[in-house]
Amino acid sequence: MTTIHDFAPRAADGTPHPLAQYRGRPVLIVNTASKCGFTGQYAGLEALWRRHRDRGLAVLAFPCNQFGAQEPGDAAEIAGFCSARYDVTFPVLAKVAVNGPNADPLFVHLKREKPGLLGSGAIKWNFTKFLCDPEGRVIDRYAPQTKPEALEGAIAAALG
Repeated sequence: MTTIHDFAPRAADGTPHPLAQYRGRPVLIVNTASKCGFTGQYAGLEALWRRHRDRGLAVLAFPCNQFGAQEPGDAAEIAGFCSARYDVTFPVLAKVAVNGPNADPLFVHLKREKPGLLGSGAIKWNFTKFLCDPEGRVIDRYAPQTKPEALEGAIAAALG
């Protein structure tokens, strides 16, 4: 059975970032954008990360420019924005496509495991969130408007 641990997306510097390193830890994967109405969720994601990282939670941001061209910057610009504006300390990986023929294989897998509303395979907008269990299986998918703090119960359950 394929899990997120079978994927190695690119880090912001272009090197492989194997998700196998998160084996045994719950992982929250989010497609992000710096110029989106939901960009303020970076603060909530950072708060979740800081509150639960010592218990094992990993938070991974994947910038995406597919929705309203709201992530136009390069890796350095994105990292600088996240750090300066939201003091983000969790990994912000390389920019990806989440839909279409060039979709990152990780997001193809996530969408197949947890389709959206009415079985839609597409991600509708920035800040769609996928919570995965310590074995790398997708537990649930959350809509962009779902604030990170609303995931507290699910994260606590995933942490055991």
